[in-house]
Amino acid sequence: MYFSNILLNFDNDAAMINLPFVKASDRFNINSQLEHLQAKYVGTGHADLNRFEWAVNIQRDSYASYIGHYPMLAYFSLAENESIGRERYNFMQKMLLPCGLPPAERDDD
Repeated sequence: MYFSNILLNFDNDAAMINLPFVKASDRFNINSQLEHLQAKYVGTGHADLNRFEWAVNIQRDSYASYIGHYPMLAYFSLAENESIGRERYNFMQKMLLPCGLPPAERDDD
């Protein structure tokens, strides 16, 4: 990466900062890395992801995290006065349709 020196003047106090130049090859490399991550992990999204699918991914990730971290699961079970196993079961059931049914598809002809 190449850097450019820029002189900034704030109230007669000069400051030198280095700003990176982004080359076309760097931009291609970043985009290819992003596409690789989006193909590998479902939760990272893609260009055609709508709002509902994004919300479903967030909710499922949250429920999976609650189930996977025992202290958090114990906290929820204590707050709701349920057993830990029942709370785990409830979270797994909520993962099926975390945001309800998907909205009806619109015809954009």
